[in-house]
Amino acid sequence: MSEISIGQAEPAEVTAPPMEPRTYRLLHGPIVPTLIRMALPNVLVMLAQAFTGLIETWWLSHLGTDVLAGMALVFPGVMLIQMVSGGAIGGGISSAIARSLGGGRRETANALVLHAILINIGFALFFSVVMIVFGTPFYRLLGGRGAELEAAVTYSNIVFGGSIFLWLMNAFASVIRGTGNMSLPAGAICISVIILVPLSPLLIFGWGPVPAMGVAGGGTALVLSNALVMVLLGWYVLSGRNLARFTFARLQWVLFSDVLRVGAVAAVSALQTNFTIILATSLVASYAGAQAVAGYGTGARLEYLLIPVVFGLGAPLMALVGTNIGAGQTARALRIAFTGAGIAFAITETVGIVAAIWPHAWLSLFSADPQMMETGAVYLRIVGPTFGFFGMGLALYFASQGAGRLLWPLLAGACRVVVAVGGGWLTLRLTGSLNWLFAALAVGLVLYGVGLLAAVGSGVWFRERR
Repeated sequence: MSEISIGQAEPAEVTAPPMEPRTYRLLHGPIVPTLIRMALPNVLVMLAQAFTGLIETWWLSHLGTDVLAGMALVFPGVMLIQMVSGGAIGGGISSAIARSLGGGRRETANALVLHAILINIGFALFFSVVMIVFGTPFYRLLGGRGAELEAAVTYSNIVFGGSIFLWLMNAFASVIRGTGNMSLPAGAICISVIILVPLSPLLIFGWGPVPAMGVAGGGTALVLSNALVMVLLGWYVLSGRNLARFTFARLQWVLFSDVLRVGAVAAVSALQTNFTIILATSLVASYAGAQAVAGYGTGARLEYLLIPVVFGLGAPLMALVGTNIGAGQTARALRIAFTGAGIAFAITETVGIVAAIWPHAWLSLFSADPQMMETGAVYLRIVGPTFGFFGMGLALYFASQGAGRLLWPLLAGACRVVVAVGGGWLTLRLTGSLNWLFAALAVGLVLYGVGLLAAVGSGVWFRERR
């Protein structure tokens, strides 16, 4: 073994450590096969999770209309913390680790694991305290009364009281995804889905020695399934089996910032999506009544389901783009982003067109009310054909997380809110027709996708870096 003397005039050549096979594939593997191979387990799992939520709602609907209405009050908040913990802050974690590994900074990637865990614990405590303390007045503000309000508060206190398991689960999953390993988080979540499907009715209705818990049983089943996945993924990371290993590193603000400058901005983007749908629902309610709200809400639920589908593709996009930018391969990072955007467009546009042609196939799963069916069908026929632009924009949003540059996705999301909500309000004032509101929502989706595509294509990621 050769030695380097301190006074040497010419430094000895230092051999770079061998590259991990997974990192090598991210940097040099064929783009489409690599992306599809990484995305497929994620897409399947996200679909399973989305439909599991629908199944749990179906079970709870057997407890009566008040419980179902109470669940509707809690649903946006539950969706929000899932989007923020898994897609926003989780994306910031995956992006930071991917860029560190791509740049050969293995110790930084290891140190980021502890920082990621602490960040998610902090967010979990914040959301838990806020929703437990202010949940009742918040749900009352949304219109909850009597048994409906009681069901909402019961379910909310359990779910948000145990949300630390969700946040830690997504912290560990994001750490693992940042290394390019998509299969393990997908497999663990599959296990939780398999357990939740029978556990939910067991705790809701009871059986044998297990007492019936009612609406509290649905919340408890969700918390327990999240806790199980957290234990599995936490064991993998904390045992040192993950490429980015847990270490008791010195806490550094720069590492917190590396996650939060991506994750916090991405959280604003998640708020924009929920804000648009909430305000559009309010506009529909003010002009057309409860049945029309049900129709719009049922159609918009299909739009919500596109988010976890695209996230299944977006998680590997974050790892691929982040790793390649960390290694200085900017042209390849752009090709990856546009490839992912094209795949996302194809998937979501197909869903949108099918929904526009056969809207009643989706709507009839939830109700047979004529006005509900009519409003929902009009929404899907006008907005459905633009779902592809929403999917494309979401994919580029996840790719921008991998690049660590989220200014333009944030601006594109703001443009969508202004056009969809502001334009929808104006057209409703002028015409009184929901058709024009839905047209404004469709234009907002098109501008979101096309605007973000033009921005990323013009090289804004790298101009901001310079």
